[in-house]
Amino acid sequence: MPIPPELVAVLRGHIEEFGVHEDGWLFRSSRGGVISIGTYCEVWKAARAFALAPEQQVSPLAARPYDLRHAAVSLWLNAGVAAPDVAERAGHGVDVLLKVYAKCIDGGAEIANRRIEDALAA
Repeated sequence: MPIPPELVAVLRGHIEEFGVHEDGWLFRSSRGGVISIGTYCEVWKAARAFALAPEQQVSPLAARPYDLRHAAVSLWLNAGVAAPDVAERAGHGVDVLLKVYAKCIDGGAEIANRRIEDALAA
């Protein structure tokens, strides 16, 4: 999956500092095993406390790590990335993508009207 250069730099820095496990996993426990769900949740809670304002911390914003996936897909759609490309990156079919995420697209009517006008004027 393509990722932005900024994330590539962060991941390369992490790998330079910590390496990867022999099985290729990027993140692992101090003993080399899979990170437990309890540890994962504790770290997520601490990250939310660090990154979010107090009123955001009591909201459902990024309540679960999985919520970042929804945020990313919504961002891509609102940025104008074509639905088939977003679906491929997210591992969805276009039908599932649009069923789940169509409601998150903001400002689409104005953009669509402008594109139709431009096409008709050409």
